[in-house]
Amino acid sequence: MTTETYTETEAGYMRAAIAASRAARQAGNMPFGAALVRDGQMLHVAGNDQVSTGDCTGHAEVALIRQAVQRLGADALRGATVYASGEPCAMCAGAMFWAGITRVVWAASTPDIEEALGGPSLPARCADVLAAARPPVAVSGPLLRDEARAELRLPGSPC
Repeated sequence: MTTETYTETEAGYMRAAIAASRAARQAGNMPFGAALVRDGQMLHVAGNDQVSTGDCTGHAEVALIRQAVQRLGADALRGATVYASGEPCAMCAGAMFWAGITRVVWAASTPDIEEALGGPSLPARCADVLAAARPPVAVSGPLLRDEARAELRLPGSPC
């Protein structure tokens, strides 16, 4: 994992992911969102849909991959960047690797998520999961951590 300086454009991509997390929470799902960007163009945004679909793998990053493949084709993901409102779990990290995504930028960290939402927890950090990936996947964050943390409330929770 690296922390880097981000551009205003990248902050805009992350804000789209954070908006998707808000929409997911409002729809009764867990508060996570992700945005897919390739060659400076935002291609797709998705939110967590585990509750609404009844699919335990419906994390925002997996939903993003599924929807983007259906809408744009698998080639659109190769070499792309995912901006995730929360640090991706091990399942999502693996899915992004297998989809050919080469960069992940997250907002709220795994410890932030655990603190806000409690368990269950799979505390394998995204950067650790992808550390030895070949081809490599760059992982960085946080970007707009406080904005993302503000959305980390359980569905229907007023505070």
